[in-house]
Amino acid sequence: MSKIEERLMNAVREGIAKDRLPLPTLPEVALRIQELARDKNVTASRMAAEISRDPATAARLLRIANSSAQRSIRKIDNLQMAVARLGIDLTNSIVTTLTMSQLFRARSELVGRFLKASWVRSQEIAAMSHVMAAHFTVLKPELAMLAGLTHEIGVLPILRLADDFPEINEDPAALERVLQQLHPRTGCLVLRVWNFPPEIVDVPMLHLDFSRRHDGPADYADVVTVANLQSHVGQNTALADIDRTRVPAFQKLDISPEVDVLEGGDIHDELQESYALLAA
Repeated sequence: MSKIEERLMNAVREGIAKDRLPLPTLPEVALRIQELARDKNVTASRMAAEISRDPATAARLLRIANSSAQRSIRKIDNLQMAVARLGIDLTNSIVTTLTMSQLFRARSELVGRFLKASWVRSQEIAAMSHVMAAHFTVLKPELAMLAGLTHEIGVLPILRLADDFPEINEDPAALERVLQQLHPRTGCLVLRVWNFPPEIVDVPMLHLDFSRRHDGPADYADVVTVANLQSHVGQNTALADIDRTRVPAFQKLDISPEVDVLEGGDIHDELQESYALLAA
């Protein structure tokens, strides 16, 4: 372990132990929308009123509601209709996505590259989780999307801390090792601070337990596990070498570990539509 790796590792661990790790703050509009989404009686009008307080988010949500991914030829021009078309849960996930993207910024070039790579990867896993949950589980696809989007959220506080260590720019491999070791735990901390649904707050850690077994049907960690492993097929990565036939999550989703279920047909089209929602 290099000196800079040891220093950064100790700084993160000390921050966690003393509850001083600088955790990212989710933008206010996302926090308000999440709180409203938990209310079973919330209306599209109420959601729209809150979103309208953030003009940039409101404009992008309208654009998404009118996108080809929504399969509608009728153009809408007000926020309430946009929320009604998308639905409460999907609106919540999209608003979180739009506002989270603002957090993935850095001062140094190296940290910026890591943040960009993590954000792109998170969007990919979110889209895959959304489609897999819809086709192979009874889980909420929109919540699966959110679980996928935040499965690596723990890199944020670590990379923000790394920005204070200029010498890390000389050793990107050290930064990668620190992230791989600590981001799952810090991710769970972030989601708890953000008051995310209890069903997904442990996904940053659980989705990397490839021998995990549990009673009952598939949960959100299973979905993200499968999506994550599927995304590495054909790549030169450690996760590509995992023996997927021995990963219980595939059995939970009743998916063959030897087949890419997202390739071809309607399901592939739905995946592209999910990508479009997240990238809009």
